[in-house]
Amino acid sequence: MYQTLRIALFAVLLFAATISAAQEKSGRPLPNVTVKTLTGDSFIFNKIENGGKPIVVDFWATWCKPCIEELNAIHENYEEWQKETGVKVVAVSLDDARTMNRVAPMVNGRGWEFEVYIDPNSDLKRAMNVNMPPHTFVVNGNGEIVWQHVGYAEGNELELLEVIKQVANGQPVNVSK
Repeated sequence: MYQTLRIALFAVLLFAATISAAQEKSGRPLPNVTVKTLTGDSFIFNKIENGGKPIVVDFWATWCKPCIEELNAIHENYEEWQKETGVKVVAVSLDDARTMNRVAPMVNGRGWEFEVYIDPNSDLKRAMNVNMPPHTFVVNGNGEIVWQHVGYAEGNELELLEVIKQVANGQPVNVSK
């Protein structure tokens, strides 16, 4: 009986994983959630657009060292990436009411040139199933999430660039490890 139950459970999990993978491949849209700009204005997140070119959405926090390392690495390459692929980078801070006053000074002090939003109530974080930063998404020209990665280690930005190039060229995302 336990063997039959295990086989049935395995089949259900395999089916769920297959459906989940298929949904990610086909792309899910950005959620209709309101975030804040650095000046405190409200912005509906799924209104982000980049003229049909890729968008990188990077969830980070001021207290997260790997997040800052990742955003610094992206910043160092951003101008070149924009010329090559037309990509737009959007950084979404997960800082809450206690720490969100640190976001603008950090962004300005580091000279980051990308758009930055704050998700003070974690609404966007929940809608995009972000559990821990850094969590990076790539969005295609149709506003669909086609790739994601959690964490950062030096060199991950090279994999990110490969994904951006594939999306910019209209190719399916295929990253070999």
